[in-house]
Amino acid sequence: MDFEMNIEELSKIKEKALEDHIPIIMDDTLEVIEDYLKEKSVERILEIGTAVGYSAICFTKVLSEEGRIDTIERDEERVKQAKINIEKAEVKDKINIYEGDAVEILPTLNEKYDVVFIDAAKGKYPFFLKEALRMIKENGVIFADNILYKGYVMSDYNKHKQRTAVRNLREYIKEVSENPNLDTEILEVGDGLAISKLKWWNIKFMKNSREMTREFLSII
Repeated sequence: MDFEMNIEELSKIKEKALEDHIPIIMDDTLEVIEDYLKEKSVERILEIGTAVGYSAICFTKVLSEEGRIDTIERDEERVKQAKINIEKAEVKDKINIYEGDAVEILPTLNEKYDVVFIDAAKGKYPFFLKEALRMIKENGVIFADNILYKGYVMSDYNKHKQRTAVRNLREYIKEVSENPNLDTEILEVGDGLAISKLKWWNIKFMKNSREMTREFLSII
């Protein structure tokens, strides 16, 4: 991939998205994620919410040589534009788009991912989390963007229009914060970013415990 060409196309894609008022990942959020992943070996990324493909294209920079990104988008027009953008950025061989509703597509996937990036319908975040936990690798990380949602999540906001989204984002934060198998940080970058890392040692311990239990039961 021609890095200079990619930067040029990324700039154009970003500018066009902002002109069209299409929500894309904010610069400071992207910087945090790229810094977090640049020292890791990232082979598979799952993105929930493609929009016009900007963030997926950016994430190709942290992929290993054989790495790939699966991304899900339900809006037909955005899918069309994402395909054009991915082609222009010369990363077509790195990104696969699933066209349709993530609520329907996610349960059909049986891959394992190093990274899951959630940036879709805010009212569905708890469901996305459940699916992400099913598919994340033992040393993986889950990023949830817009987790503070314009500041509403941390306020007493209760207007009907966004009430469900705010309630479910709060539920997401509660779940990742109280899950004993996750280490979670909530950062006030962009519109809020939740970073949840699997406690791989805890998962490994539980697996070993289950194996020991099965062995013990087989003996008795």
